[in-house]
Amino acid sequence: MLVLLIIFMITAPMLQQGLDIDLPVASSGEPQPSEENEIVLTVKRDGLIYLNQTAYALDALREKLRAIYANRTRKDLYLRADASVPYGVVVQVMDAVKQAGIVKLGMITQPLAEEQ
Repeated sequence: MLVLLIIFMITAPMLQQGLDIDLPVASSGEPQPSEENEIVLTVKRDGLIYLNQTAYALDALREKLRAIYANRTRKDLYLRADASVPYGVVVQVMDAVKQAGIVKLGMITQPLAEEQ
C-alpha cells in the first residue's frame, strides 16, 4: 500500500495537463460556475482517484478531505467519474466523501447532444 502511495506521489505532478475521462451524458442539470477554490474529485476509468490533480488511495482521500473541509464554510464538492467506472467504485468514493463531512456532492456530466 505504501509503495502505491509513493508511486502516486511521484507520478501525480506529471499529470498537470488534466485528467482524460469520458463523462457520462445527462439531459438534465445546469452549468455550474467555475470557481478557483472549487474542489473536483475525479475517478478515472482505471479506478484511480484524483483530488483536483493529485492522486490518492481511498483511505488517504478520506483523511485529506477531512483536513481540507475542516475549516471551509462551503461543504460542497464536485465528482467527475468516467462513464466506464463500475458503480460500486463510485459508491465507495461517495461514501468516503460523506464520511469526510461533505454535505453537498455535485455530479459533473457531459450535456446530452441536441438532435437537429
